[in-house]
Amino acid sequence: MIRFVLVRVMRAVITILAVMTFAFVVLRMSGDPAEVMLGPDVPQNVIEAFRKSWGLDQPLWIQYLAYLKSIFTGDFGVSMRDKAPALQLVLERVPATLQLTVPALILKLLIGIPAGVYAALHRQSFADRGVILLAILGFTIPSFVMGLVLVLIFSVTLGVLPSGGQETWLHGILPTLTMSVGGVGILARFSRSAMIEVMGQPYIRTASAKGLKWRDVVWGHALPNAAVPIVTIVGFMVGSLIAGAVVVESIFSWPGIGRLLIVSVSNRDLAVVQCILLIVAGTMVVSNLAVDLLYGWLDPRLRSPASH
Repeated sequence: MIRFVLVRVMRAVITILAVMTFAFVVLRMSGDPAEVMLGPDVPQNVIEAFRKSWGLDQPLWIQYLAYLKSIFTGDFGVSMRDKAPALQLVLERVPATLQLTVPALILKLLIGIPAGVYAALHRQSFADRGVILLAILGFTIPSFVMGLVLVLIFSVTLGVLPSGGQETWLHGILPTLTMSVGGVGILARFSRSAMIEVMGQPYIRTASAKGLKWRDVVWGHALPNAAVPIVTIVGFMVGSLIAGAVVVESIFSWPGIGRLLIVSVSNRDLAVVQCILLIVAGTMVVSNLAVDLLYGWLDPRLRSPASH
């Protein structure tokens, strides 16, 4: 078990380092922050002074080493736009993003998994076909299209919900629903497939032949064995919560991390963008690591050296 954990942790560390390097290189290749911040009409000597003050005049490899050193010492840099610590600006937006992502995740779990399980237990029924249809629609419609459709229905046509902002709890309903629909469809379909596969296994028929109640067969034998593939999808959803908020927060003018990322990218605010990308990558890596460890607990076969 110790080796199993160490291998997964090393993979997580390597992944985060790769993301840090990729973000650093791509941001430097996307444009000159000095020209974006100061504008095209600023004299060249002013641009050069700006680059020097932020260390942008140094060779790329020197900037990269300085970037790694600052990250490992807990310094995430200073925003070129706001002249404030990048980490502070990002953390200020975290509560707003959590106000959307946490309820959205809860809705995905409370609706998607039970719907998929119910559809699997009533296979080929009208309810099963309805769940499949809604699941396909849910995860095939892009979030920006879903958001615009919800605004058109509930804000423009019916006028019962606001279309943007963060003033009251009502402002969070449409963005939360937008973030939930796709995940509900994915969870419903995966839960259904996992349950159908498990229900066809010999040990389920054996448990039924022994005279166990159908409820005990489902809850005691089928659901625990169907949990492994479902855990994979849930772990991916948890890791991509912040990344998934980028489009939704932009549509509904929600002042969270996603909207901050869009503004920072357009302004080439390197420190803020790097900080957000590192947090997103860290969240995804940690959630995937937790899924791997949970796998090892759910299925002891994965802890064997051959599975590494």
